[in-house]
Amino acid sequence: MTSPEKLQFGLDTFGDVTVDATGHPVSQAQTIRDVVAQAELADEVGLDAFSVGEHHRKDFSISSPDIVLAAAASRTERLRLGTAVTVLSSDDPVRVYERFATLDAVSNGRAEITLGRGSFIESFPLFGFDLSDYEVLFEEKLELFRMLTEEKPVTWSGATRAALENANVYPKTENGFPVWVGVGGSPESVVRAARHGFGLMLAIIGGSAARFRPFVDLFHRSLETFEQPARPVGVHSQGHIAETDQQAWDELYPAMEVSRNTIGAERGWPPFSRMQFQQDVGPDGATYAGSPETVARKIAATIVALDLDRFDLKYANGAMPHEQLMRSIELFGTRVVPRVRELLATGS
Repeated sequence: MTSPEKLQFGLDTFGDVTVDATGHPVSQAQTIRDVVAQAELADEVGLDAFSVGEHHRKDFSISSPDIVLAAAASRTERLRLGTAVTVLSSDDPVRVYERFATLDAVSNGRAEITLGRGSFIESFPLFGFDLSDYEVLFEEKLELFRMLTEEKPVTWSGATRAALENANVYPKTENGFPVWVGVGGSPESVVRAARHGFGLMLAIIGGSAARFRPFVDLFHRSLETFEQPARPVGVHSQGHIAETDQQAWDELYPAMEVSRNTIGAERGWPPFSRMQFQQDVGPDGATYAGSPETVARKIAATIVALDLDRFDLKYANGAMPHEQLMRSIELFGTRVVPRVRELLATGS
């Protein structure tokens, strides 16, 4: 297992449109400004990474992660700045690489990116892509992106975009930047990440984290098979922290209920219930919500079970007030992370 002092801890957000102190929704513009302030606080409390997801719908405010991250770069000093995720299938790999190479420059080498197909499909019709090409779009574009990371002239051809012949892409980075592939639980996706030599970021949003151990083992075996060097494994899971378990649950549940039911109505899910929520925040659930001690012990157990290098908490989960999110971030950095390191160091 990665030594406790070398473990990385990050925060993820989709820029969920929030509410003010009276419960009224704030604008998407204000939500974006608040996200930048949240990144600034994450830097101040000593966290390692801050990632924003790409979405194209009214309940999430961030459609251009690199712009938000560039704003965050101007107000932070050490925080790694990445995505959760960039929907590569409906974007152009050359433009994505250029944007994040630029972010790496303005942040003084702090950019990273997590590539994925996305769990939402709004970007496909919006940018003129056919969902029937879902698999080939990601496979081809991920291959091209991997070639671009070498920062050498690229010759490539495929079915999803114009061919490249000895093409250079600018700007060049000074030291490259970390690339992850976001995976929701498909063995094929795990093997794909290993084949390209990228890090593995597991999105665990339901059930016990321990059930993902076969995917971690498959990833390490696949890296060896493809003769790739060791690559990190991380987890992205949702949660919220407050002074007590009950306070955290009471703050999180109403927002999560609305968010889950809104998305569930689109996908045919049954209504979200308080009983399901309490199962999710329990020891075998995928929601890390509670007091600092409760959350720290659950994160530590997940790190041990999966032999992780990184744990990212998706701290925004529905329309929660900015002030609650800021307090959650503060507690995560000042109390949860130090406690996790302590628990791992002592084997408690």
